[in-house]
Amino acid sequence: MSFKKDFVWGAATAAYQIEGAAFEEGKGLSVWDTCCQRTGFVKDGDNGNIACDHYHRYKEDVQLMNKMGLKAYRMSISWSRVIPSGIGKINEKGLEFYDRLVDELLENGITPYITLFHWDFPHELYKKGGWLNSDSSDWFAEYTKVVVERLSDRVKHWITLNEIQCFIELGHGAGTHAPGLKLDMSDVLLAGHNALLAHGKAVQTIRKYSKGDCEIGYAPVGGASFPDTQSKEDIEAARRATFDFDSPNIWNSSWWMDPVCLGSYPEEGLKAFEKWLPKIGADDMKTIFQPIDFLGLNIYQGSRVRMGQDGNVEMVNKNVGYDQTNLKWPVTPEILYWGPKFFYERYQKPIVITENGLSNTDWVSLDGKVHDPQRIDFLNRYLREYKRATQDGVDAKGYFQWSLMDNFEWAEGYNERFGLIHVDYQTQKRTIKDSGFWYKNVIESNGENL
Repeated sequence: MSFKKDFVWGAATAAYQIEGAAFEEGKGLSVWDTCCQRTGFVKDGDNGNIACDHYHRYKEDVQLMNKMGLKAYRMSISWSRVIPSGIGKINEKGLEFYDRLVDELLENGITPYITLFHWDFPHELYKKGGWLNSDSSDWFAEYTKVVVERLSDRVKHWITLNEIQCFIELGHGAGTHAPGLKLDMSDVLLAGHNALLAHGKAVQTIRKYSKGDCEIGYAPVGGASFPDTQSKEDIEAARRATFDFDSPNIWNSSWWMDPVCLGSYPEEGLKAFEKWLPKIGADDMKTIFQPIDFLGLNIYQGSRVRMGQDGNVEMVNKNVGYDQTNLKWPVTPEILYWGPKFFYERYQKPIVITENGLSNTDWVSLDGKVHDPQRIDFLNRYLREYKRATQDGVDAKGYFQWSLMDNFEWAEGYNERFGLIHVDYQTQKRTIKDSGFWYKNVIESNGENL
């Protein structure tokens, strides 16, 4: 059995992680450009100045996508490449790059899915307070308008924000990602609320200015749990663990999804965060609660839970020597069944897996090929579970493997390889891995061969 006929098969990247050309042709600085200059912020002192040099090699990269049979490509726009100061003067050369890239994709039969924000916030706007500034959602709407007016004659598929939990908590709470702040919970929640407003205003902007039909999604971390057994009690425990609050937890899914999909913050969350809540304007929730066409989920792993004898959810400890990726993330294929199932039940939005994959230890072998059987096995296991979810009633629209190519993995620098394509960062030589050819076969069979 295969996925539905119009199922979208693709791979994903982010601008800062692959483009390079960090200081070329009028591009402004982003917070990742500046944070990479801080000693010790990124492993080995790595940065995205060159990355995969995609800015200059995009035609070669699109040909590789074509060779792998990709039907869609999820890419992000660099805000500061388009508007160097974040607001105001537009950088025509930056827009021209995305013009060329979109045209190249379409000429090769690949549908672009554009993410408007994948963490590279303009440094000039950071100096004005960044996401803490009450004007930040309007800045984002202004940027969105520029991009939509330029590309929407050819681009129909849009994603507003990528992994809001990460850029808010890791960027503003833990300080391990750009802009590298360690703020009080009240400021973290304020930044998050303003980012949610930015999402809502971006949806309004896309719908107002799109030159053709458009489809809009949102791509938070799809943090979820799965049941230890198939008992009704354990399934309910997993559902509760996915959405309920047992503490003031920024990583909770419902805090970031309920406002977008249901129009309000969850009551449990309002109680848990009560003493830190920002002022919420009279029309804020109405602004955030804009109709979206799909819910994107970035899912890599999940937590195994069960219902305790006392009626409380219990975490099931990992087995000694548990299966794990190179980043030490647990391998939990079941989460690509239970995650989409739980989120679809609660929000009734078509599901797109906007990221899924693993960091693996890959290198070019003596035969000139890159053999990555672990990635093939990983993806096979996860995709089988996703297909099972569709068979059990989940409206699944698509799947984007993370990532198209090895790239700059944020604070980990170039130490982690997630790609279907191996990149030699010294020479910029690309080599499609065994998993890339395997994925081509999956696409050609529409998942029937899983």
